[in-house]
Amino acid sequence: MDIKPNTLSLIALCREYCAEIEGVDEADATEFVRAMVRLLPRIYIAATDLDRMVTVEESEDQGLDNYLEEDYYESLRFKLENLFGPDDVYLEVFESEMKYSDTPIRASLAEGLCDLFQTFYNFTESVKGAFSEDLLAAAVNGVRDEFESGWSQMLVNVMRPLNAIVNRTLSDDEY
Repeated sequence: MDIKPNTLSLIALCREYCAEIEGVDEADATEFVRAMVRLLPRIYIAATDLDRMVTVEESEDQGLDNYLEEDYYESLRFKLENLFGPDDVYLEVFESEMKYSDTPIRASLAEGLCDLFQTFYNFTESVKGAFSEDLLAAAVNGVRDEFESGWSQMLVNVMRPLNAIVNRTLSDDEY
């Protein structure tokens, strides 16, 4: 199989992200947030550079298969919620309902990171099980389609509160 460098880069970054999330038990909050701030923009850039893979038997894409169990997702979300404490909840301004609302819309950093984890986990598991060009193409096209339809916005949404935490931490370290 001929895999392009930008596809390999995205796979590696998604695996690194999943490892960080799965290692949240041993994580120091400050280092964890800094790791997220370093990884997420790189994942975004790699995804924007991802080419659609065309195969001999191009079929209608069905998205990524779901490998992540709900209990595992919830356990990671709970651990992240505990890690962030009061910083877990932030006000979201990029929700479509926001323009019709008089009250702010609250979002959870832990939930957003776990939603990204679910996509990246399903992608890396799909790639791991891709023993043919068609299966690899389906996984790459699936993650690319999901990027365009949703997880790209989630990624940039969680970057804002993560950035605020990092900048507050850096400011606190100076004193």
